[in-house]
Amino acid sequence: MSYQVNRLIKVSQDLFFVWVLIGAISGYLFPKITASGSGNISIALGVVMLGMGLTITLEQLKSLRHAGKALIVGVFLQFTIMPLLGWFAATVLKLPPMLALGVILVGASPGGTASEVITFLARGDVSLSVALTTASTLISPIMTPAWIWLLSANWVEIQPLSLIMTTVQFVLLPVLIGIVIRYFWTPSKLVMEGILPLVSMFAIVWIIATVVGLNHERLLIMPIVIIAVIFHNVFGLILGYMGAAITGQPKPICRTISIEVGMQNSGLAVALAIAHFDPVAAIPGAIFSVCHNLTGSLIAAIWRKYS
Repeated sequence: MSYQVNRLIKVSQDLFFVWVLIGAISGYLFPKITASGSGNISIALGVVMLGMGLTITLEQLKSLRHAGKALIVGVFLQFTIMPLLGWFAATVLKLPPMLALGVILVGASPGGTASEVITFLARGDVSLSVALTTASTLISPIMTPAWIWLLSANWVEIQPLSLIMTTVQFVLLPVLIGIVIRYFWTPSKLVMEGILPLVSMFAIVWIIATVVGLNHERLLIMPIVIIAVIFHNVFGLILGYMGAAITGQPKPICRTISIEVGMQNSGLAVALAIAHFDPVAAIPGAIFSVCHNLTGSLIAAIWRKYS
């Protein structure tokens, strides 16, 4: 029975991209039902971030002090390449203000929680991936609002302090609660490697379905947004690798930083869009969730084959 349960969980996790597509299709086919959950997007994101916090031990936090040059390089590239690429894509493609804001929201977000799995598949440095995601998440309450304000103020009115408070509420607080819980409770392997990833995975799928439902009548603008998102994601991966290579990092670390830079916490971008702006601004984040899992899986397969 245990083997069957583990096998079912693994198959479900491997089909993450399929679940994301099902979520998007459900949002399109049943917009009234899926859109009705928009008020709970922040809760769904909080669940994802709480799950992330449960995977972080105090030893891992302490190890950040000794992660060295690779950590500094990775976080620097994360919070420069992706915000600026988002602004560049929005400007060149002349996106409407809310869509431009949505692309920048994605770029200003910290690293995505799925990056550790992709790094493992790509034969990268998983411990560095965890450190990078943790570090970028912990400083996101400052960096994310700062970049949004700096790059989006010409398009829409930005309230930086409000964004800071929301980022703390949606991201930092759930992560810290998870870390505290983990200090007093060590989950079983089934919980850590099975249940937690599944809960986070389906929370993300639910967010995507809700965003598509909210924007059902505006989906004709999808093609231009898809182009912007693909550009953003692919060049994030490329420039992340190049930036790490220029600083003299070995191949496994270059792969890790590439994945961390190219894979964003698009759930945060969606939550900020819904909480502070317009549902249209959430579209890039929803599409990015699909795109970065596809490209991440593809590049991991290539690197794994030729490593």
